[in-house]
Amino acid sequence: MSTHGKPMSIRDALYEAPGPRTRRRMIIGTVLSLAAVAVGIALIVRQFYVTGQLAPRYWTFLGQATTWRYLFQGFRGTLAVALTAGVLSLILGLVLMLGRTSGIKPLSVACRVVTDFFRGVPSLLLIYFFFLVVPQYGIKLSSFWMITLPVMLAASGVLAEVLRAGVNAVPRGQVEAAMSLGMRPARIMFKIVLPQAIRFVIPSLISQLVVVVKDTTVAYVVSYPDLMQNARVLITNYDALVSMYFTVAVVYILLNFAINKLSAVIAERLGVKIIR
Repeated sequence: MSTHGKPMSIRDALYEAPGPRTRRRMIIGTVLSLAAVAVGIALIVRQFYVTGQLAPRYWTFLGQATTWRYLFQGFRGTLAVALTAGVLSLILGLVLMLGRTSGIKPLSVACRVVTDFFRGVPSLLLIYFFFLVVPQYGIKLSSFWMITLPVMLAASGVLAEVLRAGVNAVPRGQVEAAMSLGMRPARIMFKIVLPQAIRFVIPSLISQLVVVVKDTTVAYVVSYPDLMQNARVLITNYDALVSMYFTVAVVYILLNFAINKLSAVIAERLGVKIIR
């Protein structure tokens, strides 16, 4: 599937590029939204000033090296959980997708049920399960795995569907041609279909890491020392809720922005078109 000689992505197949009128409406809507956001920020800053939240004593501790070392320790914890959960969820998502598209009815049904379950259950509920229920059966997990496994399971359901969409985007004629040459279904999947499917959806796979990073923010439930947990300790020590949460929010925004930029760069190098 291609458009003017360029490969067509899943987004191209599902959505048409906006026309001139739609683009004008998008620009107007964007300008109005930015104006509303600017007014909202101005009102919030004014309220902070009135209540004394902008006083120097709430911000000077951010100039201390010890503060940033402690936050960096939490940031490394966040990255460790996000990367581990991201890799494991990709592997499990691939297994679930292969099972669902295998053509073996019982296996396909089982993988579909598992995928829908993990997609539908909130990651926080899974975290409580690993934190409160699993230890009752004598299974001892570190706080790292108590947050990593639930986040991984929640993401795997989404990734399984993303990969399945990529498989469905591969032209059926290629599969039929391979079958006519006597290739086995497993070989067709791994040699022809899967490489193209991953190429179609790799930007979405990387973007899913943003969701994984967001899910790690509830690591305080299991007392795992991630960025948010360390920020909560600093808030308690310095009584600086607004300044600390503002700083952490900026860090998360920059991290997620970097992930999205990485997704766009990889998509461009692979020739996958993304409608912006």
